[in-house]
Amino acid sequence: MARNAVRLVAVDEMARTRGLRPGQTLSDARGLIPELQCFERDAGGEVALVGEIAGWCDRYTPLVALDDEGGLFLDITGCSHLFGGEAKLVEDLLWRLERQGFAARAAIADTPGAAWAVARYGSSQIVPPTCQDKAIHPLPIAALRIDHETVDTLQRVGLKTVCCIAILPRAPLATRFGPHLLRRLDQALGREDEVISPCMPVAELSSEKKFADAITLQDDIERIIHLLVENLGPRFEARGVGARRLRLKLFRVDGNVRTLDVETASALRDPKRIVALFHERMAGLHEALDAGFGFDLLRLEVLEDAPFQIVQTDLVVPHGYNNEPLDALIDRLGARLGSDQVTRLAAINTHIPERSFVAVPVMHNALASVETTEKRLAETLTRPLVLFPNPEPVEAIAEVPEGPPVRFRWRRALYCVSRCEGPERIAGEWWVDGRNTRSRDYFRVEDVEGYRFWLFRNGLYEREICNPKWYMHGLFA
Repeated sequence: MARNAVRLVAVDEMARTRGLRPGQTLSDARGLIPELQCFERDAGGEVALVGEIAGWCDRYTPLVALDDEGGLFLDITGCSHLFGGEAKLVEDLLWRLERQGFAARAAIADTPGAAWAVARYGSSQIVPPTCQDKAIHPLPIAALRIDHETVDTLQRVGLKTVCCIAILPRAPLATRFGPHLLRRLDQALGREDEVISPCMPVAELSSEKKFADAITLQDDIERIIHLLVENLGPRFEARGVGARRLRLKLFRVDGNVRTLDVETASALRDPKRIVALFHERMAGLHEALDAGFGFDLLRLEVLEDAPFQIVQTDLVVPHGYNNEPLDALIDRLGARLGSDQVTRLAAINTHIPERSFVAVPVMHNALASVETTEKRLAETLTRPLVLFPNPEPVEAIAEVPEGPPVRFRWRRALYCVSRCEGPERIAGEWWVDGRNTRSRDYFRVEDVEGYRFWLFRNGLYEREICNPKWYMHGLFA
């Protein structure tokens, strides 16, 4: 619905030859073609489709930005020579899109505004350097990417082409139509810079391989990954870094792009280990890697790196603790299950037992100081190995109200206490749970059969509560 009428948004070539055009009302269109077939616009589907095409255009340049009008901006600075020049790049781009079933137009110019105008309203595909004024002056005023109301107003006063705007005094135009009109004109002519925002961040380190004949086998893909990592080796050494997070992009000949990410526990350069990670990643996919008619381009990007330290070891056995086997295991599990699924415990600054730790991803950067914390906790471990997230109620009998239990029933089983340590009093966190929170008296007890338990009495007798309850919180080994 637009301007109180159902209008056509897009028409195919056959409808265009019979007099239909975008913006025409549906009633007028059916008057011209009674058997017209039309479909309701799917705006969400259009956005998703343009996003997929933008990902596919990453094969030409990593700087791909979305246009508000449903098009794409590609910054091909320094990329055109890889395809044999600008003309060859445009030819390859349009040919591949046509094979995928898209009718597309493209233009290359010094400025995004000039390229946008020529692609939609011009006849040429390449605007010579510094000649954007000659290219856009004959074009209609709508080529300046301004709103429809401004276009209609300009056309009503006889300003129908860009040239009509360019030769007029600027002050009256700015007063009548606002600064946006002149800004778009200056951007198209190169008088004012226009920055495009890429859809995805650009990786500082990347390596790619193109194929004349598409590949489909996983063994071939892994062999190419090995080659790409070797190509990145000199750049790793020059920077003194290794890969922490890598992304493999597989471009299918039909336009589909598959992306695989892996993450490592430590900086990594070894091609064999990186290939093994991607092997585990592909093995852990919910569905097989669909190659279709094959992949004609593979690109490996280093999304995150870290300092890489080469450690001199003993000639016979490594000196000290070698963390490489553990890192290799973490990397394999992360590649197969997902890096967020491989976790370890990190200490939290609280004295409430069930809140004193949290499970965090092993590969998270913030874990640099967690190992020291965990080692300190391991040296002074006084907590049970099994800690219940929710304490379970028990029925306990004590000789004195504030003394340790002598017998207790837990999960319908009766236990008689032979030895006991405690109490260890832990006050509640009133700033979290409120001022009515109760203190806990913890006891480490052992029954006559040698089983050890960690119980607590919730509330101080006759000071916080008259009849405190007992709870089971953990089990010792």
